[in-house]
Amino acid sequence: MKRFRRKFLRILGLSYFLSLLSPHNLLYAVTKKIINPNLTDKQKKIMLEEDTERPYSSPLNQEKREGFFHCANCGAKLFDSTAKFDSGTGWPSFTESLPGAFETKVDYSFGMKRIEYHCAKCGVHHGHIFADGPKSTQKRFCSNGLCLIFKPKN
Repeated sequence: MKRFRRKFLRILGLSYFLSLLSPHNLLYAVTKKIINPNLTDKQKKIMLEEDTERPYSSPLNQEKREGFFHCANCGAKLFDSTAKFDSGTGWPSFTESLPGAFETKVDYSFGMKRIEYHCAKCGVHHGHIFADGPKSTQKRFCSNGLCLIFKPKN
């Protein structure tokens, strides 16, 4: 019995250690590329380590002009300004993204299931998708403003 217990605990410990190096974690670590060398430390922390900026800290919350929101890392076009709305959450929010702009994964941090989205071009983290958006799509793309660059039309 002791022998079985030792083997079981060894396998359990090994499986925990290997979970830290799982292909899922390695996949996202490998596919995230810094393209913009001018990113700030906070932008890198959000984009590469999936951190979150403080609510109500982004000047993009007040952005109302026509144009497009691009990835601050690679410049990919992500959102049309017509999809932006005030969610009252403190982060720039959108009802939909441009086609093919993002890839998603399930995130279980904070003890709940959330859908996390990453730039399809460079792989960096942008935010989460929630099912509490406006009636048109019922989606809310909750984005970190530091991950976005707004480019007005004209």
